[in-house]
Amino acid sequence: MMQTPHISCADYHTRTSYERGGLGGHHLDWGNQPALYKAYPGRDPVLLPQDTAFPQKGLWTVLAESGVPPKRTSWGLELLSGILGLTYGLTARAPHPGGDIYLRSVASAGALYPCEIYVAAPGMPGLESGLYHFSIARHGLTPLRTGDLSFAVAEALPGSGREAPGLTFFISAIYFRSAWKYRERSYRYHLLDTGHLLENLLLALKAQGLDASVFWDFDDATVNGLLGLDPQKEVCLTLCTVPGTGHSEARGDLPDLGQTVTGASRVAPRERGYPVVEQMHASGTVMPSPPEKVPAMVDRLGLVTGQWASIHPPDPRPGALGYADAVWKRRSRRNFVPSPMPKSALEALLYGLCARSEQKPPDQSRAACTGFWVGNAEGYDPGLYLLDAPSCSRTRVKTGMFTRKMAHTCLDQMWLAPAAVHFLFMSNLAVLDHAWGARGYRYAMMAAGRMGERLYLMATALGLGCCGIGAFYDTEAQALLGLNQDSRMLYLVAVGPVKGRNTG
Repeated sequence: MMQTPHISCADYHTRTSYERGGLGGHHLDWGNQPALYKAYPGRDPVLLPQDTAFPQKGLWTVLAESGVPPKRTSWGLELLSGILGLTYGLTARAPHPGGDIYLRSVASAGALYPCEIYVAAPGMPGLESGLYHFSIARHGLTPLRTGDLSFAVAEALPGSGREAPGLTFFISAIYFRSAWKYRERSYRYHLLDTGHLLENLLLALKAQGLDASVFWDFDDATVNGLLGLDPQKEVCLTLCTVPGTGHSEARGDLPDLGQTVTGASRVAPRERGYPVVEQMHASGTVMPSPPEKVPAMVDRLGLVTGQWASIHPPDPRPGALGYADAVWKRRSRRNFVPSPMPKSALEALLYGLCARSEQKPPDQSRAACTGFWVGNAEGYDPGLYLLDAPSCSRTRVKTGMFTRKMAHTCLDQMWLAPAAVHFLFMSNLAVLDHAWGARGYRYAMMAAGRMGERLYLMATALGLGCCGIGAFYDTEAQALLGLNQDSRMLYLVAVGPVKGRNTG
């Protein structure tokens, strides 16, 4: 078998960069549009309860909660239904010329929804212990394996003697769903969308008082085999565990699930592969040795920082919507108007970006850092600022009005220009490669996606518009921001007042 060539973070990002005048045309084959719902012929899902009680908490209350909750030793379908609904549930139906589109609780590039969720669950009333695929369309769990799989999960995670989890959520991406539109650049969107979904999951668990651990590193081949994926078409990108009793016995080798299961990773009649996507993912399957010191990306971008100012906790109840309502009503809204963002709203957003979604954030979550262009916000001079999440502080690095120039850089999408603030997620690709190898690209892009999803929810709660942008002229963005030669912008999320909505 021919070995897949290794490429680095910098290689992939450069090869998939957009340059002005170099995009060319791309015809979408609507007759070959990927299916948005994964199905397993001959396997019926266990339907989850529809009428579930959701946490009645404010979004910032959920974000700010700390402390380790007690381990749960029993589970119920209603609890699991609520977690999955808040994470990846259908929230609205929108009319479309090609047929109605069902919106979900999570943001997705082009509404292509490449991600899938799998759950390794303990036995509970109405559900056998085993591995399940979350059927979004039917809000149910399709059985794939039976039996206690917690030991098999623990074996796939780095480190020896790891405690077997009580509940595990796996997030995968199906390549062709995004590649159908975005081609070679699609791996960026696979990772951003995985980050969106992971953040939704962590907040749903936190709202239910459940401790969670995120694993960015695991044995890729073992986990893909456990889930029954066709790794040429679908791959697991992250997993999240919730502690259990810690008692699990080792089992023998798990059987292969066969073509009836692996074949479900195909979502279109004619699927085209993109070698650079496959090469980048394969290059990142090598788990790196932990670096001696995690680099602080905020210091590696080539930007000269000034004095840092602390960001104080917002009003305990900012916004008119609670956490669950913000999830249900989250949308991409981009009809921005040139009105100032209240200072209280901007500082609530900044404080929320600094909060922790899990008790011990992995070092990899610092692979990307946050900046923000202020165009029109009370109490803030226009310019570029950096945010340091660990210290919850910010500093200005550049003065002036740049949001219109950034709109030109984002493929001349001028609706971005009146947005009050552009949040920017950036990383030094050379630092990623040195610290973590090609797998570092996963860390940076998923970390950016996580913060993007958090912005969507906070903006919704505050009555602001929000829209993420992954398409821009890469070197123009680098030059506009004043980044050094190794650093790049990964993602932009615009937030601000929109027509017909009041800021909470």
